[in-house]
Amino acid sequence: MSAVDLVLMADTHLPKRAKDLPDQLWSAVDAADVVVHAGDWVDEETLDRLEARSRRLVACWGNNDGPGLRSRLPEVARAELDGLRIGVVHETGGKQGREQRADAAYPDLDVLVFGHSHIPWDTTTPGGLRLLNPGSPTDRRQQPHCTYLTARVADGDLHDVVLHRLPPRRTR
Repeated sequence: MSAVDLVLMADTHLPKRAKDLPDQLWSAVDAADVVVHAGDWVDEETLDRLEARSRRLVACWGNNDGPGLRSRLPEVARAELDGLRIGVVHETGGKQGREQRADAAYPDLDVLVFGHSHIPWDTTTPGGLRLLNPGSPTDRRQQPHCTYLTARVADGDLHDVVLHRLPPRRTR
């Protein structure tokens, strides 16, 4: 299999935090082989649009997602991409002890994508599990930028993980 291009996002919070995803992110979605969303969609329309525009969507629900989204998405999504075992979950708890909790909870994964904090995160646990949080493309909270991630899977390994900073949204 050839390389698999990924776009990773979380915490879109539409339409509460923004009316739409940034154009740059939609372009990345259109170019990606797999789109990963780690929850807190808030509206089902965003899920419908991502399903329609993604070649493949791997996604879970988050704590701000209601019954409609929870009926359509798992709490933990899993996929194997070119031999790489990925999982997607919204919450992993506080940053203190995250690596140890993730190692214990997900011994069958190579990569765990998570959201909730809106804080970009990229570490590897003592057990070798890569932890990635793409931040939020619509709600930067205390971060300097809204963000998302891209990456590539090839030969069972994750490569070229890039954090993309989005330009500030125009306000009225």
